[in-house]
Amino acid sequence: MEKYKEIERSIIKKFRPSIWHKFVKAVHDYELIKENDKVAVCISGGKDSFLLAKCLEELQRHGKVKFDLEYIIMNPGYTEEVLDKIKDNLKLLNIDAHIFESSIFKVVNKEKNPCFLCAKMRRGYLYNYAKKLGCNKIALGHHYDDVIETILMNLIYNGMFAGMMPKLKSDNFEGMELIRPLYLVREESILDWARYNELSFIDCACSVTKKNIGKRNEMKKLVKMLKEYYVDADMNIFNSISNVKLDKVITYFEDNEKHNFLDKY
Repeated sequence: MEKYKEIERSIIKKFRPSIWHKFVKAVHDYELIKENDKVAVCISGGKDSFLLAKCLEELQRHGKVKFDLEYIIMNPGYTEEVLDKIKDNLKLLNIDAHIFESSIFKVVNKEKNPCFLCAKMRRGYLYNYAKKLGCNKIALGHHYDDVIETILMNLIYNGMFAGMMPKLKSDNFEGMELIRPLYLVREESILDWARYNELSFIDCACSVTKKNIGKRNEMKKLVKMLKEYYVDADMNIFNSISNVKLDKVITYFEDNEKHNFLDKY
């Protein structure tokens, strides 16, 4: 059996409970893919997006809903070594992807908050390219742990309670939507999948991440510390975004309109 087929088989066999079932549950529960969608799978070169590509490919092949896929890779300024690694993994995993250029790294390296600007610029480039391919959705590889870290970052750095949504309508690209099918999959499960199949992927490949000063790295450390006090701390943080009691909140926003508990007191 060819290597890529063994990798595909592992997703629906060995990692069926930890990856495949949770992937399918997120797609179903959050209504991420509908009939005749054309989804641009955004591959960054990391473990998450490559797994996402294989899961969506498997769903397209055997799922009940008919939809189309395009695989896209934006080169924000990778070194030749990094780009070659991504291309090697595309070949290994039997994925035919569109690769296009951008100058994001050159721009964000001059900023005080490069991660925020990088994410914003990446999304704009991805939406634009996906739309040119006739897609109505882009799929990103954010997972369960990303959701937890986002909640904590918003609490600590922004003083607000807000999470990472499983899907979003684009404000700037009409008719376009962002989906996150790995929303319920734990990062450790993705790491297990990569290790089991002896796969190696790039990280973010940017200077900020390499220096280990990104806010997400800080949140990973914080979550690890919190779990030392209470083993289910991470799970409860994730669940909190689905258990908001508005009558216990001073103010909240809906469609950019501010509401206060005194309005109904």
